[in-house]
Amino acid sequence: MLPNFIAHCDWSADPNKRWMATAVRFGDRWHLGSTEPVGQSSQLLDRLGHRGRLDNRLFIGFDFPIGLPTTYAERTSFRDFQHALAGFGSGEWETWFDVCDDRSQISLHRPFYPYRPGGTKRAHLTDALDVGSIGSLLRTCERATPERPAACCLFWTQGGNQVGKAAISGWQEILKPVLGRYSTGIWPFDGTVPTIFDRARRVIAETYPAGMYGQLGVKRGSGWSKRRQDDRRSLGPNLMDWMSERDLACSQELREEVSSGFGDDASGEDRFDALVGLLGMIDVTEGRRRDGVPLAPDILRWEGWMLGHDMRSQ
Repeated sequence: MLPNFIAHCDWSADPNKRWMATAVRFGDRWHLGSTEPVGQSSQLLDRLGHRGRLDNRLFIGFDFPIGLPTTYAERTSFRDFQHALAGFGSGEWETWFDVCDDRSQISLHRPFYPYRPGGTKRAHLTDALDVGSIGSLLRTCERATPERPAACCLFWTQGGNQVGKAAISGWQEILKPVLGRYSTGIWPFDGTVPTIFDRARRVIAETYPAGMYGQLGVKRGSGWSKRRQDDRRSLGPNLMDWMSERDLACSQELREEVSSGFGDDASGEDRFDALVGLLGMIDVTEGRRRDGVPLAPDILRWEGWMLGHDMRSQ
């Protein structure tokens, strides 16, 4: 069974920087509306699950990490990622989500660092967690490929490409509240997308919009940046061609967003990534792109995966 409603959220620790793009399927065709603010996170899945109809099968993607690096996870007492997620924030793991102010606070039970810049080094993190390098704290899907550099380590919380703070908010606001709910599954821990939908009405997945840039015509090392409106605008024809080739029905409002480069304000890059991530999710749903997840036990137990990221490109 497949979804009839897809949403992709460009997530941020800052609620004002959270934008999403959505698509609803009528018959055999997907209809895309304009991008919009994510809004109140506590009711997001319920709100989208009932948008327009009461029986939506919702497939929703977030661009924050969903999973733990195996090197770290195997040192905990948990049996798998979902068990760990349930335990983080309580008992002996009460401070797990608290970002460390000082290197002396870093531990297995409190791994996020640093709270603020100034005199901080990644070596503080690797030394405290007793791993050889920051690369040891990467999940398999976060490692460098010929198409992109390595992603940032989950536990590092400073710099433009850090993902730690977004993960903290996403896990607390989105993932933990749905644990144990029969109506919701987390890919790939609960199975493939179709098999999860056989029993659940909502499936959550991790996405990586930047993994789509090359397919849209961005060449690595070209200097193109999603932060510049002109650069986003330059990809407008490619985006429209992509949607046309797949017979996606695009609203006039979305067409205007694409042609304008998603506006000249600070949220333009967020709206751009919201749409790009949605297009990638549609391709996986329609079978044009593999979900990419290997069947390695550690990945299915601990690490998770970025939807559509193909190991064969490594």
